[in-house]
Amino acid sequence: MNILSMIILQAQGGGLSGMLMIVAMIVIFYFFMIRPQSKKQKEIKKAREAMTKGDRVITAGGIHGKIRSVSELTLDLEIAPGVNITVDKASVFPAGTAPENKTTEKLDNNK
Repeated sequence: MNILSMIILQAQGGGLSGMLMIVAMIVIFYFFMIRPQSKKQKEIKKAREAMTKGDRVITAGGIHGKIRSVSELTLDLEIAPGVNITVDKASVFPAGTAPENKTTEKLDNNK
């Protein structure tokens, strides 16, 4: 009888500590995975809303271009002199600097 009561007490205590571990893992998961991702998505959304004519961007497919016109849902990009394409705003990310400058910088660093 004594052994049976010890097993029952251990099972009850183990359940509480097990629940605490699960709650702790959920909290850790939230702070290290979900929260940073939502902050990043908000930053990308703000950057997309701030895009104006003349900004350099990169499409999700890897095409570099310069914005020629902005509408509510789409952007017209010039990807080469005289070559324009229309893309969805959701598939475009700010480039920061011109692709030509990055290539030139890499070549200069290799010398």
